[in-house]
Amino acid sequence: MKLKRTIIILAASCMMYSCTTKTESNPFLNKFQTEYGVPAFDKIKLEHYEPAFLKGIEEQNRNIKAIIENSETPTFENTIVALDNSSPILDRVSAVFYNMTDAETTDALTELSIKIAPVLSEHSDNISLNQELFKKVDAVYQQKNSLHLTTEQERLLDKTYKDFVRSGANLPADKQARLREINKELSTLGITFSNNILNENNAFQLFVDKEEDLAGLPEWFCQSAAEEAKAAGQEGKWLFTLHNASRLPFLQYSENRPLREKIYKAYTHRGNNDDKNDNKKVITQIVSLRLEKANLLGFDCYSNFVLENTMAKNSTTVMEFLNNLWNHSLPKAKAEAVELQKLMDKEGKGEKLEAWDWWYYTEKLRKEKYNLDEEEIKPYFKLENVREGAFAVANKLYGITLTKLQNIPVYHPDVEVFEVKDADGSHLGIFYVDYFPRPGKSGGAWMSNYREQQGDIRPLVCNVASFTKPIGDTPSLLTMDEVETLFHEFGHGLHGLLTKCNYKGTSGTNVVRDFVELPSQINEHWVTEPEVLKMYAKHYQTGEVIPDSLINKILKQKTFNQGFMTTELLAAAILDMNLHNLTDVKNLDVISYEKEAMDKLGLIPEIAPRYRTTYFNHIIGGYAAGYYSYLWANVLDNDAFEAFKEHGIFDKATANLFRSNVLEKGDSEDPMTLYKNFRGTEPQLEPMLRNRGMN
Repeated sequence: MKLKRTIIILAASCMMYSCTTKTESNPFLNKFQTEYGVPAFDKIKLEHYEPAFLKGIEEQNRNIKAIIENSETPTFENTIVALDNSSPILDRVSAVFYNMTDAETTDALTELSIKIAPVLSEHSDNISLNQELFKKVDAVYQQKNSLHLTTEQERLLDKTYKDFVRSGANLPADKQARLREINKELSTLGITFSNNILNENNAFQLFVDKEEDLAGLPEWFCQSAAEEAKAAGQEGKWLFTLHNASRLPFLQYSENRPLREKIYKAYTHRGNNDDKNDNKKVITQIVSLRLEKANLLGFDCYSNFVLENTMAKNSTTVMEFLNNLWNHSLPKAKAEAVELQKLMDKEGKGEKLEAWDWWYYTEKLRKEKYNLDEEEIKPYFKLENVREGAFAVANKLYGITLTKLQNIPVYHPDVEVFEVKDADGSHLGIFYVDYFPRPGKSGGAWMSNYREQQGDIRPLVCNVASFTKPIGDTPSLLTMDEVETLFHEFGHGLHGLLTKCNYKGTSGTNVVRDFVELPSQINEHWVTEPEVLKMYAKHYQTGEVIPDSLINKILKQKTFNQGFMTTELLAAAILDMNLHNLTDVKNLDVISYEKEAMDKLGLIPEIAPRYRTTYFNHIIGGYAAGYYSYLWANVLDNDAFEAFKEHGIFDKATANLFRSNVLEKGDSEDPMTLYKNFRGTEPQLEPMLRNRGMN
């Protein structure tokens, strides 16, 4: 459930590149000549990307040169705004390219991403280390108190100035040179790390050829596995993979313990198999280079460098927060493990609970304690109905409507496109959804933009996920976790779609990392509200609205297994912080270090961190020293939803307050100020603990 934001290169010096592809034939080189200005996916070809990147660098170099050579006194408009608007071509090509490398990658795209990464890194450094440009920015910054700027303008000015300083603008030449080398290395290492995980995901195939080995698995799941095997050229067998939609149901329902162990270990050993996809050396290099970069910029560790620009501000605050939660979650997880072991003991097999047993016996215990089997509720969670439910909630809260569009170019047949309109009928943006797993798609789910909002320019937003696929005549039926993921990513989408800012640098989801999950996570709260369930949870065969008896079961088990879920999430967040709190990485063995860190915490062996070091893609893709953000924002979202519960979950006044102070504001004001403007006070921890069953 990650947020994916395209990295837009801000600036450059006077490096020039030639482009051999004809300008007029490359769709990236001008505004897309399409309805709503959407990407011309029907015209974009592999050979267009590299020339567009190079032309984009040329264009931005010219714009930077114009800023520097402007003889007028540096102002907010001719320097800060000009810089914010300096990269039209790069904005277009980057937005498409980086979503494609995650959603629909190929070997050729992977090769190009590795080739272009150091070029873009150098281009970015050429801007942030351009002394003439920095003098202009600094001149505006030094006079900001006399410029009578709006809050948003001052926010963008501060952000721009700090970005230069944090990128090394004040460093001496020798340290700037080393910083350039580090940034280049990190740009390619990150791509290698992520590609290794994708390769590991695609390489693992668990073929089952004996029907007895399918014991416990639901019929729909077996049918899906049979289709996967047929597609892989093994008709008559059943294929299970590491994708969430395959791995999790297998762990949840399979009675075959050795096969559960096999698929679990394959998942948790990704990037740690001493083969061509091994990530141990890669992540060690990344952590080492990040520490060196932080030291060059005057920080003792990488986490303090990252956290300077967040709500938390520093590592000490984050670690105190995480350790406090750990003291609440671990005892609950241990109690859950005892319950599961008792359930195993009843079977009389003399087996001890292991990590690969947790999902299986949790599902059994859920049925025993709450008389609830996930298979009982899945028929009510048809993907299309759930999506319409998320849209309907947004309509009731904010008055917006989403209408499906035809004949909009897309990059894959699975992609659907919607126009988003406000209550008054005005156009708000375009929304893409891409929901099913494919070999070329990274795991997980995310939101990103094909175009940022800016003034009258409305955004182009996408949600990408890997949900359960349709099988034959059976539509996609989601698990409860997948339902929550859909609402979560749509929450990010609302943040991107409803934004009303004047500048790209402050609009939408361009906020500090530990605030960005508030809009997504609060949106999950409506999922299980009885009134909302009755809006979208309808049996896919009969159309019957989910009965009260099932709703009551769902509500009764809301805090069920929360010890496990919170503990595995916390373990990953603490692991992330520990790696980036290091002040010495000599002789770092990441696997040994991970074990020592988890042993020190007292993490029980039946639970692994949600992401282990060698496949922790979040800390490569923007959440380094930031994975704690999900829990930090969980305090915000639980406290914020209390306002809706106090006044009514569809109370217009509360919804308007949230929209006007959070969803529309982007990064135009300090995030805590925005939150207090909505809630009236700072967030309290109690609602989160209560909703996770830990108070």
